[in-house]
Amino acid sequence: MLALDRLDAEVTTCRACPRLVAWREEVARVKRAAFRDEEYWGRPVPGFGPADAHLAVVGLAPAAHGANRTGRMFTGDRSGEVLYAAMHAVGLASQPTAHHLGDGLELYGTRITAPVKCAPPENKPTPEERDNCRPWLVRELDLLRPTLRAVVVLGGFGWQALLPILTAFWTVPRPRPKFGHGVELVLPAHDGGEPLHVFGCFHVSQQNTFTGRLTQAMVEDVLRRAAAVRG
Repeated sequence: MLALDRLDAEVTTCRACPRLVAWREEVARVKRAAFRDEEYWGRPVPGFGPADAHLAVVGLAPAAHGANRTGRMFTGDRSGEVLYAAMHAVGLASQPTAHHLGDGLELYGTRITAPVKCAPPENKPTPEERDNCRPWLVRELDLLRPTLRAVVVLGGFGWQALLPILTAFWTVPRPRPKFGHGVELVLPAHDGGEPLHVFGCFHVSQQNTFTGRLTQAMVEDVLRRAAAVRG
């Protein structure tokens, strides 16, 4: 088994945060009426994409009735509809939709992950939960590091959670740069290797997409810029 596959398997067994464990399992038991005949995943959700990805997309956490139901990031919810349509449009995904595991979706040179692996109540992890989950993303980025050249961060929470993690391998300016849509950082590697390009993008949440604050074209633009970074 590949190292990243082993890490993904370990992630799914984590029970470090009692509040998140209780919530994800309660949601999986009660279910939403529209999905009452489905078996929910109800566990931590690992990253998705190849081990030699040159681009990572970092979100916030699994959605209660999205990834917490399907077991794959941004799958089965409205946020995923926007994200995967944009990824397909710029050549990073094999299809524009993501419904369930086994639906044929493949990512090209891209891995999707999150700083918090369990669905949180009201989509709001606590700082303690974020910090408990941090070692998983540190290990994931370390395994991706040989090929990773760019990261697209969806939203301010992901930005604040990710930058401290990146300091393990890349030099992050102080004070830490603020999040903004379209912001780009170029971080030198500690070992003198390839730098990491970090791009900010508004989160693909319904709050942003339904109000027009974020459009699919805006997501495509950031993804296209990030995908062009190959080292």
